[in-house]
Amino acid sequence: MRESGGFLDDVLVGLRGEQKTLPCKYLYDERGSQLFEDICELTEYYPTRTEFGIMNTFVEDMARHLGESVLLIEYGSGNSRKTRLLLDAMRAPVGYVPIDISREILKESASAIEKRFPGLEVFPICADYLMPVSIPEPGVLVARRIVYFPGSTIGNFKPDEALEFLKRVASQVGEGGGILIGVDLKKESGVLKRAYDDRKGVTAAFNRNLLARINRELAGDFPEDKFRHEALWNKEQGRIEMHLICEEACRVTLGPESIVFYAGESIVTEYAYKYEVEEFQSLASKAGFTPQALWTDPGEMFSVHYLDVTLSAG
Repeated sequence: MRESGGFLDDVLVGLRGEQKTLPCKYLYDERGSQLFEDICELTEYYPTRTEFGIMNTFVEDMARHLGESVLLIEYGSGNSRKTRLLLDAMRAPVGYVPIDISREILKESASAIEKRFPGLEVFPICADYLMPVSIPEPGVLVARRIVYFPGSTIGNFKPDEALEFLKRVASQVGEGGGILIGVDLKKESGVLKRAYDDRKGVTAAFNRNLLARINRELAGDFPEDKFRHEALWNKEQGRIEMHLICEEACRVTLGPESIVFYAGESIVTEYAYKYEVEEFQSLASKAGFTPQALWTDPGEMFSVHYLDVTLSAG
């Protein structure tokens, strides 16, 4: 398995900006991944259980749209629980390529898939899926490539970044390929804020764990107890913003640099954009995808879309 680097450089670039930021992909070390699993079990955090409900209800129909002899590629595969539901329903998939930045989680989930589907070729890749990744080819004929991107992770991209990402996916799967993708929908702001700032403080621990990781892996000296978690709904931009707010002025040494924080200054660690169905489909269409199917829960809290790259005429 291959893995990507650049942690220190990415952190320093983010902290040099007028609005300090940290890339959300680094939230998911082993501790962060476990905390996120805990978040998914919280009452306030509706996306995971709602998407599971959609999958349980409609997975046979999803599999019918995907077809048979598929090479399934999953970006940010995590524990692959939803993937097992999908693979159970699919007709003769020929391979599974989980791509994740967290090596330990990837190893565990790939092993679990191999045991559950002994005839399926599994090709785990430890990498940042935003970087160029070479996709292995199974030993049998592949009818089409399908990217599976659940969990509303598309919301972590700004709209222009989401467009570029979807263009890369379209290029990777090629004509006749497709994407099965989870997209969180716009809803009442209180529901959204509670989902990202739970009463038990699990999301706060998840967010602050990024500072602990920087201290541990990059020899930083962030005073972790001086930063508090806050989730804000930005109605104009249509997104939840996760911040770490510095409550007391401090100076942090990181690599060759010394970074000053004033009291009240924030670090943005994650954006979570929410969409109307038509908004997302329009965005995907600009990237070269044609919407083919849509599944939602009864309350229309969450959506799963299947879109494909339509074959050229002739």
